[in-house]
Amino acid sequence: MKFRNIVLGFIITASSVVYAQEKQITQEEIWDGTFRQERLQSLQSLDNGKEYVVLNRENGTASIDVYNYKSGERSRSLVSTGNLDEISSFQGFELSDDESKILLSTEMEQIYRRSSRGVYYIYDTHDGSLIKLSDKKVQEPTFSPDASKVAYVYENDIYIFDINSGEETRVTSDGEKNKIINGVTDWVYEEEFAFVRAFEWNKNGKWIAFLRFNEENVPEFSMDMFGEELYPRQEVFKYPKAGEANSKVSLHLYELASEEKENVELGDYEDFYIPRIKWTQDPEILSVQVLNRHQNKLDLIFVDAEDNEAEVVMTETDEAYIDVTDNLTFLEDNDFIWTSEKDGWNHIYLYDEDGELENQVTSGDWEVTNYYGYDKKSNRIFYQSTENGSVNRDVYSIKPNGKGKRRLTDKTGMNSADFSADYTYFINSFTNTETPYQYTLHNAKNGKLVRKIKDNSALLEKEEAYGFSPKELSTIEVNGNELNMWMIKPSDFDPNKEYPLLMFQYSGPGSQSVSNSYFGTNDYWYQLLADKGYIIATVDGRGTGLKGADFKKVTQKELGKYEVEDQIEAARVLGSREYIDEDRIGIWGWSYGGFMSSNAILKGNDVFSLAIAVAPVTSWRFYDTIYTERYMTTPQENPSGYDENSPINHVEKLKGDYLLIHGGGDDNVHLQNTMRMVEALIQANKQFDWAIYPDKNHGIYGGNTRRHLYTKMTNFITENL
Repeated sequence: MKFRNIVLGFIITASSVVYAQEKQITQEEIWDGTFRQERLQSLQSLDNGKEYVVLNRENGTASIDVYNYKSGERSRSLVSTGNLDEISSFQGFELSDDESKILLSTEMEQIYRRSSRGVYYIYDTHDGSLIKLSDKKVQEPTFSPDASKVAYVYENDIYIFDINSGEETRVTSDGEKNKIINGVTDWVYEEEFAFVRAFEWNKNGKWIAFLRFNEENVPEFSMDMFGEELYPRQEVFKYPKAGEANSKVSLHLYELASEEKENVELGDYEDFYIPRIKWTQDPEILSVQVLNRHQNKLDLIFVDAEDNEAEVVMTETDEAYIDVTDNLTFLEDNDFIWTSEKDGWNHIYLYDEDGELENQVTSGDWEVTNYYGYDKKSNRIFYQSTENGSVNRDVYSIKPNGKGKRRLTDKTGMNSADFSADYTYFINSFTNTETPYQYTLHNAKNGKLVRKIKDNSALLEKEEAYGFSPKELSTIEVNGNELNMWMIKPSDFDPNKEYPLLMFQYSGPGSQSVSNSYFGTNDYWYQLLADKGYIIATVDGRGTGLKGADFKKVTQKELGKYEVEDQIEAARVLGSREYIDEDRIGIWGWSYGGFMSSNAILKGNDVFSLAIAVAPVTSWRFYDTIYTERYMTTPQENPSGYDENSPINHVEKLKGDYLLIHGGGDDNVHLQNTMRMVEALIQANKQFDWAIYPDKNHGIYGGNTRRHLYTKMTNFITENL
């Protein structure tokens, strides 16, 4: 007995020595910015290709400063609020094409995820004058090509402001909330096609093309926002759920000289989308992308603005769906560059002006993940791809004929480029599991390093005191597939001991949660859990991206089937490892990941003993048309696909500990999802935990919210897993 006490005393003393050297991370440190990586500020290249501008804030002054690419030295300021009497600050800016004028945004307020409105000023870089665009808060102000005018949207109508005369022209007059929208997108277009401004100037400023949305037949959704007043206020907006009516979208042309509008007849289409419009190099020719409601057929149409004639120049089809991108690039002769998955992998294609295929520029069992553009001078296309493995990214250049390919980055990990306007230089951001973000300047011709810009060595030094566990990348064989995985183990990991396992996943179509990148905010939370003796792992199952179209699109019409099967089987495989306790496996996720974790603990109730679902979809019947029908078609066409994989219909299978969390003001994945799940659980007499964060949107943040949320999840895990 005395011997045991002596040994125990030694162990305690040794443990004290270890933790005197290595700190344990806290929730406060995670959320107060202790481990924040320094990121390069958003910059914009000037047309000369030798300089770029950055918005800086210092001592209460906002300025747009010019820097030299090669030296990194600041040369001058384009504008500073220190020299302006009218405004003391601004939140953002936009340069005109000729860089003679700058739009400065002030008093900004968010509408939805990507949309906002504000008060704007026009600054003249030549004479230093400042003009207020409007006393009203407007949306999406955009210079004409010659910087003589600004078009914008106010209360769903388009206006044009003449800078020289100060006159305002109203282009449309039928805009009305929840009925008619001109020049900006409706909620579902903004969220799922990822754009807000729905008007475009042509090259010579003669025409404006714009979209009009008729929302009258779209069902309304309402949310109570409780705030701090005596009575809540109700937010009402048009939200088309799967199978319901969409806005009726139409295309129009406005000629500035005649002030006449024309409706463009695109063809014999019914129930369709217009996800992109873009003027070509010919100032009279507008390109329009028209997508059917199933999103498996896309027509590229050229519209001649002079005679208002539309012609289909290319058609893309797919058995599942077609991803909409911003990669369409027109060359001087109106040949165009396009990306497609038509050969089973996402690659770059070159077409002539009549839509005839000239060449498949890239090919291979890997994905083009970013298209950076085409440089006429060097006759090269710049892109990012997974040629070095699906968890990595590299930057390349290649000629349009597919020859002369060059790898411009040399470090293994996640590389991403930001090119100067003339493609002389690019700023590379690099990270891998051992390296926080590093920023370096390179020659775009050969990738040669020009200078180092910024790294995060100070962060690495700060982290040394904590002895964090590495994020280990590997693969795991599940259901006949080699799936990418990362794992974080306790810093004092002993392979002869058993540890509880917490799995995280997102799993949405085309997504990626496993990549060769450094810690994000959640990873520091995982370090906290690892300190408490947990192993954390993420597995990207079938349906996720960057492994070819077949791997990604296998979940078509069956969201929540194969992805859930892979998570359950991955947990079984991991649970068979000697160092993992198969009776203590949990899973969590947010949004699509919350849908997945809910299904996992129900369908995999013999594997998972705990699940957390944050802002989950609980039935795809509750989600929007564009996203849901892309993968599921409509509920009317595919009722079994919707219902058999809905967690609501499997609540009787719940055995373990389940925590539901949602934001009360979530305009994206509505609180309705959680409320319906709660009611189903209650009627099945299943006990569970849940929390609602009042008025918070899909991100559930603001003030102390995130810290509270993650503390709640930490407590739930430590008490139950």
